[in-house]
Amino acid sequence: MASVRRRGTTATALLTMVLAATACGPVADRGARELRVGYDSLDGTLPVWPPRGSLAGDAAATRAVTEAVRAWRSPIDDRAHLPSSGILFSGEVDGTRLALVAADVPGEGASWLLQLTGDGGRYTVTRASEYSDPGYLAYADVLPVQLADGRRYLTSGRVERLLGPNGRALVLTDGLSRPVRVPACAAVPVTATLRATESLPRGRAAERLLDLGTATAEPRYPLVRDETGSGRRALDGLDTCVLADERGPFGSVPRRIGDRDAPRSAPESWPMEKVSVRAIGEMALGGGDPGDLEQLTWETDAGTMTAVVYRPADGGTPVVSPADRSNPLQTYVLPVPGQPLVVLTWRGTRDASLSVPPGTPRLVDRPGLAVVPMPAAKQTFSLAGAEKTYYRSVGGR
Repeated sequence: MASVRRRGTTATALLTMVLAATACGPVADRGARELRVGYDSLDGTLPVWPPRGSLAGDAAATRAVTEAVRAWRSPIDDRAHLPSSGILFSGEVDGTRLALVAADVPGEGASWLLQLTGDGGRYTVTRASEYSDPGYLAYADVLPVQLADGRRYLTSGRVERLLGPNGRALVLTDGLSRPVRVPACAAVPVTATLRATESLPRGRAAERLLDLGTATAEPRYPLVRDETGSGRRALDGLDTCVLADERGPFGSVPRRIGDRDAPRSAPESWPMEKVSVRAIGEMALGGGDPGDLEQLTWETDAGTMTAVVYRPADGGTPVVSPADRSNPLQTYVLPVPGQPLVVLTWRGTRDASLSVPPGTPRLVDRPGLAVVPMPAAKQTFSLAGAEKTYYRSVGGR
């Protein structure tokens, strides 16, 4: 039995992954010609992704889906590896043919969830979302589906019950939920109860996820793991469309492939799990009441990312910075309307000393936190520690 790591957990999830790339000759031979229906992944003896949908046994539909996936290309022109990909659902939903495919794209080291729509005897890839943890879709338990009637979710064979954003159990038919009301630009919780299996002898009462909203643009993947519920609290009241913008925390660090930015791929700053927030201080602007400054932290496949959020005292619209990779001296450009600021944070120890360019006013100055006006030209800030000095530069307007 192979041990498969699930992000954010220890190696307790023991999952037998019988992939076409392994020593299963007959499976590999069939997979070379067409996609398998279902996925050859087992949790003990339980199939994680068994064949689902009224067309799962329809050979013509399988061939048509295979041809569409074979013709599909990722934004950087990579293709799916058919022997290690699989059709998770193939059926009719409200009179429309729907297929969902977990596509393995080895060139990018990523999993892609492809949503296909059938018309006559042909299928077309209508949505494609990237999850940059290879193999993730083969052992995930809840996958997003977006149809004209709203968000739906496809569940694995391990899911016993699925609660929607309102906390009510969703009706599942062949693993697919009925339409769920999910806002376009707000994060809402989705919670699965997992049955007892070999990898989870006691099951799991709450497999928590956050849906970042139906306006999440491809190829960004809209579901984020939220094991402790900290992400739900952190994103409360925040516009996820603003967070996902190229100037927002989740969208501001572009993916680089080779020596070039890949703007059509999911950003390196796109969250995967462990979203959390902590208060770092208060800040008063224009003589008004002080608002709250918070530091947002989350995990991506490229490591830990952080940003700052300013929540005005009057309950107005929060302001968010672009992402900053985890550094001893964090620098954030906070685009407060009419008064852009630079927020600097660090671990406030006895040996830490922040230096700013001469003449720079400190609007906030306390151990571990400083706020200064956005400089008109590039300036460098430094943090001297016991053994090393760290430098960070911020550009002008």
